[in-house]
Amino acid sequence: MAALIVVLVVVAVLVLIGLAMAIRIVRQFENGVLFRFGRLVGTRGPGLRFIIPFVDVLHRISLRIVTMPIQSQGIITQDNVSVDVSAVAYFRVVDAVKSVIAIENVNSAIDQIAQTTLRKVVGQHTLDETLSETDRINLDIRQILDVTTTEWGVEVTLVELKDIQLPESMKRAMARQAEAEREKRSKIINAEGESLAAAALGDASDTMMAHPLALQLRNLQSLVEIGVDKNTTVVFPAPLMSTIGDLGAFLAREANAAAATAPPSSPTPVPALDLTNSARVPAPNGTTETK
Repeated sequence: MAALIVVLVVVAVLVLIGLAMAIRIVRQFENGVLFRFGRLVGTRGPGLRFIIPFVDVLHRISLRIVTMPIQSQGIITQDNVSVDVSAVAYFRVVDAVKSVIAIENVNSAIDQIAQTTLRKVVGQHTLDETLSETDRINLDIRQILDVTTTEWGVEVTLVELKDIQLPESMKRAMARQAEAEREKRSKIINAEGESLAAAALGDASDTMMAHPLALQLRNLQSLVEIGVDKNTTVVFPAPLMSTIGDLGAFLAREANAAAATAPPSSPTPVPALDLTNSARVPAPNGTTETK
């Protein structure tokens, strides 16, 4: 009886072990590739799957998008400038069977092909193109990778240049170039402003010449602006001084005209000098002098 119980327990344990080895769970984002005696049988979708222990082998392949950083590469551009470029690639498995049969390690293979493709594509462009046309470079890298990875059952969804490191000398040269460009633009803008200001002043001067009173009003406004801060300085504008001069000349002409038209007057008699009562003062030489 005891031996029977032991046999039943052993059989139950073996059954449990066999069930554990026969049961496989394929998750929603995976696809199973089944081999029987080393020969491809087919694929298995998500869910609970049973296999024959020691006979079947089930490879579970993830179908999610994988993010793979491409390490920095020392690249010489078309215009012989050394730069360090790093990127990032996004890919996913679209054919689980090809990703298992066509290549041994798909992640390592994509990493290596992405590095060589990055070096090849960037080396065909100048430094200015590398810095300004990153979208076109990303598209070129992706197209080249797609041609190669399609045979592996992998689709490259996106490639982006992540960082571009320049030599210090090149950074200084580009900084000087940018500074010169900014200075050129500032001078052009300043010249355009001066041109517009000169045109506006010309229009204003024409208006003031047509309306002289506007100039006087502008002078008075300037005096008001000067006196805002309780300034004790008195300013006489040049047009005001010329006006005062013209007024003085006008008054002088009027006085001369009035004097020319008036009748001649009789001369005023000069009183005679009375010497009888004048005092006599002794002179230094002893004579007397009349005062």
